[in-house]
Amino acid sequence: MAVVARQTVSSAMVPDGATVLDNLPSPVLVVDEGDLLVFLNNAAEVFFARSAAQACGMPISALVMHDSPLFLLLQQVRAGGGSVTEHDITLSSPRFHHDDVTVIGTPIENSGHIVLTFTDVKAAKILDRQLAFRSAARSVSGMAALLAHEVRNPLSGIRGAAQLLEEAVSGNDRELAILIRDEVDRIRALVDRMQVFDEKPAGYKPVNIHRVLEHVRALAENGCAAGLRIIERYDPSLPSVWGNRDELIQLFLNLVKNAAEAIHDAGEEGGQGQIVLETSYRPGLRLSAPGSAGRRHLPLVVTVSDTGGGIPDAVRAHLFEPFLTTKVTGSGLGLSLVAKIVDDHGGIIEVESRSGLTSFTLHLPVVAEESGLVA
Repeated sequence: MAVVARQTVSSAMVPDGATVLDNLPSPVLVVDEGDLLVFLNNAAEVFFARSAAQACGMPISALVMHDSPLFLLLQQVRAGGGSVTEHDITLSSPRFHHDDVTVIGTPIENSGHIVLTFTDVKAAKILDRQLAFRSAARSVSGMAALLAHEVRNPLSGIRGAAQLLEEAVSGNDRELAILIRDEVDRIRALVDRMQVFDEKPAGYKPVNIHRVLEHVRALAENGCAAGLRIIERYDPSLPSVWGNRDELIQLFLNLVKNAAEAIHDAGEEGGQGQIVLETSYRPGLRLSAPGSAGRRHLPLVVTVSDTGGGIPDAVRAHLFEPFLTTKVTGSGLGLSLVAKIVDDHGGIIEVESRSGLTSFTLHLPVVAEESGLVA
């Protein structure tokens, strides 16, 4: 009879529990019988925007609001002696905000400690939608050459007319003529590269997102959103975005144009309708997608919202698919282009809509000041 040698594993080869937990992608907390924090893994530090060195020894109420359903879950775990799962929990504090979170509380035998494991279901749904948006955007790559051909021809004539107007007028009219000329140059650069629906990388560098939004506002006020109120709510301390300025202008101009059209369609002209451009910094959102290296930190948030009639439920699920449009003269490519540019910048986009309020929220990576690289 053959004897099979049994290989033993040295204890030195097995990582300790804390190391294992630190390498999990899900946030994990451990609290003692007095609800004091005794452990946070690396993912929990990001999720709760608090380092383990700061948090350990503090009550869990220092992380979440006193009325959080997390406290009821802890009571249920202690009362029942087994694992308890809660879905659709909202966790919030001045440092972070997470919706649609699943929490599992599990007691550690003979210790009085409880392990809390968090799953950000919303983030997973966002990533699934983003992958769908990416696929939809790529499907129109074959249209790029045709669009370039159709757009390139009239640009020279428009630019020449703008130059003649610039020489013939003065004051505000001259500023508008210069704006037309600059926009033609920007569009011609886009057409020459025609990278919007192409796989070739564009030239990226640090971009001030507020300069981009201010330029978009100036264009919109003299064009698609003329007569509408545009409100700016900016966080002036935001770091730069790693991106392409022209593509970002195209992205936000498309969103503002859609917002203006939604307001007009709802009959809110004459100062009643408004578009809000808002920026903020929200640490904690890290996502990884197939084909990407590591987990991308997306703390810079830009929201474009309007007071239009909202997006029909039947349309919302397919909003970024190419050639989908509810407009008689629309091409159905505007939001596909938005999804493509967001994806190229390593970001994600969310949509929330109801009658009277529609918001497109973008999460983008930032540039680390000390290195000049994407954070």
